[in-house]
Amino acid sequence: MDGNTGSRAGGERKPIALALQGGGMHGAFTWGVIDRLLEDGRLEIEGISATSAGAMNAAVLAYGMLKGGPDGGRQALHDFWEAIASSAERYSPFRWVPSWMKGGHSFGLDSSPLYAMADMVLRIMSPYQFNPHNMNPLRDVLASQVDFEALRRQCPCHLFLCATNVETGKIRLFTGPELSIEAVLASTCLPTLFQSVTVDGQHYWDGGYVGNPAIFPLIYQCKTHDVVIVHINPIVRPGVPRSAADILNRVNEVSFNSSLMREMRAIAFVTSLIQQGKVDRAEMKEMRIHSVRNDETMAALSVSSKYNADWKFLCSLRDKGRDHAGTWLEHNYEHVGQRSSVDISGEFL
Repeated sequence: MDGNTGSRAGGERKPIALALQGGGMHGAFTWGVIDRLLEDGRLEIEGISATSAGAMNAAVLAYGMLKGGPDGGRQALHDFWEAIASSAERYSPFRWVPSWMKGGHSFGLDSSPLYAMADMVLRIMSPYQFNPHNMNPLRDVLASQVDFEALRRQCPCHLFLCATNVETGKIRLFTGPELSIEAVLASTCLPTLFQSVTVDGQHYWDGGYVGNPAIFPLIYQCKTHDVVIVHINPIVRPGVPRSAADILNRVNEVSFNSSLMREMRAIAFVTSLIQQGKVDRAEMKEMRIHSVRNDETMAALSVSSKYNADWKFLCSLRDKGRDHAGTWLEHNYEHVGQRSSVDISGEFL
């Protein structure tokens, strides 16, 4: 980190809201995007809606910004992902070995005997069976990196963490005084890996099933009309998957994108009504949608790489995120505050 955050701001910054998707260790791509946006210094984050890995990034970012502004946010994200890599070296059964690169495996875990064994166990046993004590190393990492009590007292932005209520199937948004380690764990709780997370007597799974991420709280609770969505799950993946793992992965991508697609359709519909003069602008809020997305990069990653917390891999994703965010700023910064930089109808309908 160079400590030059804000050097290009040159005046009043444009307010935006961030919408951060989940996707396991691929969330390091989002880390890179955020790092580049903060380094640029021309945007001000008013609110964040986030799910799963996005919720981790969001909570860490908010606490870092509370401590030290944009530079604090950048440092906090770096320290958090470094702690994730360190924790994985000690506890994770999903380990990557550099020698696999010789076989052309990139950063996937498909050649790992431990991964193959774990994958088999996950298909026949539930986390209540193979992890009866409900151990989750992420809890310790979050506790060491984020002071949630301080975040509850004075969060520097509107923060919404999405989770799925197991029994009702409804979305739960944790915000304000509800921000906690349990809220982040609820948002990141993949039911095949972890037991459901209990908060206030209710049981929760990963928020991606119902909001990946949810856009509506940013519409209702933030003043800005500009939402920047950071995508992890490819919307477009060319070709038909053939293996069982690839089929399941694509099913998850489609289902985890479905709630976002529905909200984009609603936003496109309302925008059309407003622009046609059928709805008073004073009654409805016209949203400007921006999308930091690289389907080609994310689709090229193997399914197994979502579990790879190797530091080199995380840094490579961070760098890809930074590069893509830099390109996005170059081509779309001028549109923020003016119009959507993505064709909502063309991309999502």
